[in-house]
Amino acid sequence: MKHRASFALVLATMLAGCAAGSSAAAQPPETVWNFRATLDGNPIGTHRFSIKTEGEERRLVSEANLAVKFLGLTVYRYRHEATEHWHGDCLRALSATTDDDGKLSSVLSAQDGDVFGITAPAAVSVAGCVMSYAYWNPAFRAQTRLLNAQTGQLDAVNIVRVGRPGAPRPQGLPASAIQFRINGQAHPIDVWYSAEGAWIGLDATVRGGRTLSYRLQ
Repeated sequence: MKHRASFALVLATMLAGCAAGSSAAAQPPETVWNFRATLDGNPIGTHRFSIKTEGEERRLVSEANLAVKFLGLTVYRYRHEATEHWHGDCLRALSATTDDDGKLSSVLSAQDGDVFGITAPAAVSVAGCVMSYAYWNPAFRAQTRLLNAQTGQLDAVNIVRVGRPGAPRPQGLPASAIQFRINGQAHPIDVWYSAEGAWIGLDATVRGGRTLSYRLQ
């Protein structure tokens, strides 16, 4: 199915992220965000995030359920669930399962001393602090590698602020929205924040020039 390659490339990165916020200290004990996903403006599903915070400890649960339809028939379906444990800006453990239109995969990883170990889908050890696509954390923008919760790989990235104040914004975003771009993958991802710094949207171009978007409900 033609949608499969497009979404597999983008969703592996796009859905690996987390929810909005600015810092552990600024977040309430529990917060829930619901994003609406569209393809060229047409609804295809939702992605729900919830974070529980206790001091420097945070637990994130992420649930995505997307379906693309054509002439009333579902031609592509995507489900993704992940749980992440954080201490400060460092990921301590991650477990995730993905159903990419019938292709099942899982990722398991955990911190052990000064080493972050990925045990599935392949055994990999990484020294030092590791972050996933933690859009909620300003420290994520300074990273050059991010753990992908679908593939279990460490993606090389370059994250830069782009756009100019007052320039037109995509549909569903305020004129004051701030744009950061994640480069390094086949399809760059634009991450949008409110003027106060909260994550409010994502945009990515997939095959055929179609636009996959997230907007905070």
